[in-house]
Amino acid sequence: MELELRHLRALCTVADAGSIGRAAAELGCSQQAMSTQLRRIELYFGEPLFERNTAGVRPTRYGVEVVARARDVLDRAEAIGRRPAGDAAPRPVLRLAATNSPILSGMVGRVRTELPDLVLTVSSVYESSQIVELLESGGLDAAIGVDYPGLELRHSAAVEHRGIVTEPSFVALPADHRLKHRTEVALADLAEDSWFITPDDGAGWPGVLYAACEAVGFTPAVVHEFLGDQLQLQNMIGEGLGVSLVQATTRPIPGVIVRPLIGTPLWCRYLLAWRKESVAEEVVVTLFGSACASYRDLIARAPHFHAWAARTYRGTLP
Repeated sequence: MELELRHLRALCTVADAGSIGRAAAELGCSQQAMSTQLRRIELYFGEPLFERNTAGVRPTRYGVEVVARARDVLDRAEAIGRRPAGDAAPRPVLRLAATNSPILSGMVGRVRTELPDLVLTVSSVYESSQIVELLESGGLDAAIGVDYPGLELRHSAAVEHRGIVTEPSFVALPADHRLKHRTEVALADLAEDSWFITPDDGAGWPGVLYAACEAVGFTPAVVHEFLGDQLQLQNMIGEGLGVSLVQATTRPIPGVIVRPLIGTPLWCRYLLAWRKESVAEEVVVTLFGSACASYRDLIARAPHFHAWAARTYRGTLP
């Protein structure tokens, strides 16, 4: 087959939807037709572009690169059909990616308000190591990634990064959990629980979790590897199927409670990384300021975070 723009749109839609069924509904075709088309596209590229799992699909390492370049081609194709007003310069494009981060949505809204002439394209890249590879190869311009204390993000001189916030990791429990009355939970007290653990994020996870568990004398006995949306995760926790570490700003749904861990044994840093030759300094300032403002909004809506901070910092947020 010959690769066409509609094939690139299909790839981007599948990547954004995280599900072949949802992508098919968005494009107005059957799931079977969408699956058949995706197989033909993958045959064209010579290897799988998506990994299938119980939660849906996610791009493979090669798939992330293909989808990023597909978005660029689609943006350029769309620009061909737009007649510029007078001698107006073409609008700059910034390709932004993010790992699993609640910061993203609030950040993007602010950037679009503050830089209305900037065309912002957003994609999901789970592994921070992939983010670095794409920035260094020119497949991305900027991204929100993660790292952990002692395992700081490594990259070449072509890339710069700046920490947005380092936050403690909390634990989500079923509302009827045996430790529900505890203000804070000891990691060791969760030794007998089943765990939902997300896969390797290319930055040190889940190794940092296993190390923390080993330090208090246990290894999680039952592990469910999970990479889906946070609502689906919370629904399973609410059903009593396990516990999970979560971001400190997580807002629990009915049936789920979020608690700090005694001694805060696990921390995660969110950071902004960008390709130096692709992003102007004023754009970096806007991206960083928008990300920080988005995080402040998140903690304002997280009473369990404020309660922890009040105990830990005597009422003053870090």
